[in-house]
Amino acid sequence: MSAVFANRIARRRAIAFIALLATSLVLMAVSGNRLVVDLQQGLGYAFRPMQGALDGLGRNLASIGAALAEIDQLRLDNEALRAENDRIRIENRQAEELRRENELLTGLLQLRSGFEYETIAASVIGRDSSELQRRVILDRGTADGIEIGDVVIAGGGALVGRVVDASPNSATVQLISDSASTVIGQLLTTAATGEVTGQLPGSLSMENIPASATVALGEEVVTAGIELAGGIRSPYPKGLVIGRVVDVRRDANEIVQTAYLEPAASLDRLEYVLVILDYEGGLPPPEEQPTDCQPDEDGTLPDGEQPCIEPTPTPAPSGSTAP
Repeated sequence: MSAVFANRIARRRAIAFIALLATSLVLMAVSGNRLVVDLQQGLGYAFRPMQGALDGLGRNLASIGAALAEIDQLRLDNEALRAENDRIRIENRQAEELRRENELLTGLLQLRSGFEYETIAASVIGRDSSELQRRVILDRGTADGIEIGDVVIAGGGALVGRVVDASPNSATVQLISDSASTVIGQLLTTAATGEVTGQLPGSLSMENIPASATVALGEEVVTAGIELAGGIRSPYPKGLVIGRVVDVRRDANEIVQTAYLEPAASLDRLEYVLVILDYEGGLPPPEEQPTDCQPDEDGTLPDGEQPCIEPTPTPAPSGSTAP
């Protein structure tokens, strides 16, 4: 049975081989025929546009693929450049901020080196700017030698204010723009004085200037540093810059005038200040205060007593004649 099956397969293979061989011979014989050659050329000519279109489509698809890959690479490169630009921009801002802070600190150090009082530098770490007051908080306190009443200045010797509260590690400064602040100011050209008070939201007014004094726009106003009888000194050293005149109001019926000032220090943007540690305003220490004492018969004072204050004359009663 298996032999019969094998013979059938062999015959089929032989028949297929003979058929393919005969077909090849026929095709070889026909391929040289002029009619067949013309037919082949006609078919090639007819399908040539389609072949060109297919070739162009293939090239276009390859170009599109290359363009997409290039676009994706450009996108990656653009993102990398954008990140690099952002990094450079941040570094530039940081460098600019460091340069600005360095200029501020350099100005304070220069002021400190040429200043006649002992000072300590401090940074502003907080602000209290309400409708009623203008104050800042410093990062230095009593542990650094700061006391209530110490005067605070900024670059260029511009007056900032006074310390009104202090703890070991911080101090609160009442700015001169605070409505409760009063400083005796003096005009540079005429030496006329007036009371400089804070005007919300941050300006200054100089009141009670004699009407006879000439007040020019742009003129600087400094602390008068007046010392009164009995050794009483101004709370502020003399010559600190308060601001410059930006407006003047004068009533023809008044004997005084008012000037409005722009603060010399940027009070709303303070970052670094100097605190004066060794200026003592107000009353002198008890051991230096003059006393109402009686000298000895030879005109000298008792041991340990300070110079006397002449008693203030008592006003004579109305209608009487003083001796």
